[in-house]
Amino acid sequence: MSKQIQRMAGALETALGMEIEGKEFYQKTGRKSVSPLVQELFKHLAAQEDVHYRRVKEVHAAVKSGNRWPEKESTFKRPRSLQRVFREAIDKMGPHFQAASAEIDALKVAMDMEDKSCSFYRNREEEAGSAAEKAFYKALMGEERVHYLTLQSSHEYLSDPEGWFTTKERWSLDGM
Repeated sequence: MSKQIQRMAGALETALGMEIEGKEFYQKTGRKSVSPLVQELFKHLAAQEDVHYRRVKEVHAAVKSGNRWPEKESTFKRPRSLQRVFREAIDKMGPHFQAASAEIDALKVAMDMEDKSCSFYRNREEEAGSAAEKAFYKALMGEERVHYLTLQSSHEYLSDPEGWFTTKERWSLDGM
């Protein structure tokens, strides 16, 4: 096996591990959550990590068997956007919801995981040996970035719902 194939396979194996770790974290933490936002968000994130895992596994198998990166479209389709999940949950919860500190901490852990995944995929994109490999890692990086930004908004909302509504919804006291 050439060094390039070993590099590609090793990176994909790392990616598989990260996607499994993310899915397991989201499933476990989402089940323990009392916040509708964290429950729904983590449920959808776990499903998306599973989609990523399956796609990475397909590419890994192709690299191992064919000794090259497959020329396949690198997009990830979602049945429901994370932003929609987020908006529906906060509409239910309103501006006065009080989150448990453990849930806010779980969001911080999730943000850190997604940030690390994004950095990993960015580095893999930069080191890619083909346009298809580069596109694959760029697509994964984009996915993880959306996860991070949604988690960040969720963290801001659960940390200070009234402040979040004031900032994001542009509530103001006109005429003051």
